[in-house]
This record gives sequence, C-alpha cells and structure tokens, in this order.
Amino acid sequence: MENNLPVNIREYQELAKKALPKMHYDYINGGAEDEHTLRDNIAAYGRILLRPRVLVDVSNIDMSTNLLGYDMPSPIIVAPTGSHKLANPEGEVATARAAASCNTLMVLSFSASCKIEEVASSCNAIRFYQLYVFKNRDISATLVRRAESHGFKAIVLTVDTPMLGRREADIRNKMVAPANANLEGLMPIDDLDTADGSKLEKYARDTLDPSLSWKGRGVAEIHN
Repeated sequence: MENNLPVNIREYQELAKKALPKMHYDYINGGAEDEHTLRDNIAAYGRILLRPRVLVDVSNIDMSTNLLGYDMPSPIIVAPTGSHKLANPEGEVATARAAASCNTLMVLSFSASCKIEEVASSCNAIRFYQLYVFKNRDISATLVRRAESHGFKAIVLTVDTPMLGRREADIRNKMVAPANANLEGLMPIDDLDTADGSKLEKYARDTLDPSLSWKGRGVAEIHN
C-alpha cells in the first residue's frame, strides 16, 4: 500500500478527481469565467525557481519561521478555502487537526462548512480567521467577536471579491452543496445551491460591500 502513495501534488489531484463527485471536484479545482486567472496563477508558480547553493554547509537545514509571533517549522500555512465538507465529512475540523499535527497555522475561511466554534474546540491549532466586509457591518463585527472569543489570533482581511465571479463549471454541473454544510450560520448552504449559478451570486451581491475602499466606509467601522 505504501508503494502506491502519491509522491507529488499532481498525483494527489488525480486521486481527488477519482474520489470526488465531478461537481465537487470542479468546484474545488475550478475558477471563474474562462479561468484565465487560474491558468495564470498556475503558470506563475511554475516560474518560481530555487537557486541552488554549492560549497555551502547544508548539513543542518532549518526552514522554521515566525509569523506574528508564532513559530512554525516551515513557511507553509493552510490558506482560507471554503466548503471542506465537499471533500471530507469532518470538513474544516479535519483540516485544523492536520494543521495542528504539523505545528502550522490555519486560516479559517468565512465560507467554511464548519462553524468557528466547531473548529476552535477540535484541537489546539494556531488559527487565524478570514474576514469579508459586509454591507451590514454588524455581521462582520459579530464574526470578529466570535473568532476572538474562541482563540483565533488574527484577522485575515479579504478584499478581492467586490463581486463574485461567474463559475461556469458550477453552472454546467448544477452544483449542489452538502445538506449538512453551513455558511457560518448566516445562511444555510441549501439556500445557495447553484442550479443556475444565480443564488450564490445574488447572495454575494446582496451581502458583500463592493464600495469598500480606503477612502470610503472603512474596516475601522467594524471596531466601533
């Protein structure tokens, strides 16, 4: 069995493609519109090269680093991605336990399929929380207070979604989320099934603040 374990990310990706329903795999693996940005991102990582060092003592390699006062064995953290229950019944709880076992940091996505409280009580992983700014600032403020009260150490402000991209694969697949998932208790995922791609887009339009800027209504309002 050990001989059949994946040895690189691409092989894990192929296993995921075989194990997951097509609509869930496409949701996790896909991007918006014609996926130009997705392809550009993959190409950008391919252009990152490691410069070899020769005639340098490499008998004791130390990849450890410190982020905001938290020590980690390597500069690798778990980025905020949503809907982990699409891939594992335990969702972000399982992800948090994996992060804890590797002594690394996890950023919990706002669109996680597990609630803040569930992830916080699952293990002792170092946790940050991803925050979107809503038109209704009280929602954002409530999420910050919940995260703080449950031991999350920092807020990762996300401002790259003034409007939701049109995910064509989800529309074609008539994407349906798991019945037991939940968008942070604010709206059942059942209500966001993207059979025509419109419900999730409408939810984003109705809730996220596209006017957010350094000059306008700012993030500081959340703390008032």
